[in-house]
Amino acid sequence: MHVAQRLETHPAVKRVLHPALAGDPGHALWKRDFLGSAGLIGIELAPCTPAQLAALIEPLECFALGYSWGGYESLIVPANLRGARSVRPWRGGPLLRLQIGLEDPADLVADLAQGFDRMKGA
Repeated sequence: MHVAQRLETHPAVKRVLHPALAGDPGHALWKRDFLGSAGLIGIELAPCTPAQLAALIEPLECFALGYSWGGYESLIVPANLRGARSVRPWRGGPLLRLQIGLEDPADLVADLAQGFDRMKGA
């Protein structure tokens, strides 16, 4: 939750997709049915170039590039939903999927903050 909450306040992040957050559209269902949350987070970025996205992701030290459904390590992967949805097409910005592992949340937030700084300079 710490990482999701910190991402919500970053200017490069348009929206955080995590049902445990009060502002998430699925929050009421989450609150009704769950007592805790998982470390899987989606973030929609403000518009950016592919070079800026690479500058954010590639040098991260605490996040490896890859998919997971609940491993112990923190992972990040870009997701391209354009053309993948037929009923309601994705009209949002670039999307990242994060799996928060067992690392210290403050270290993860600092790593992402450095990535967002690199992104601005790209």
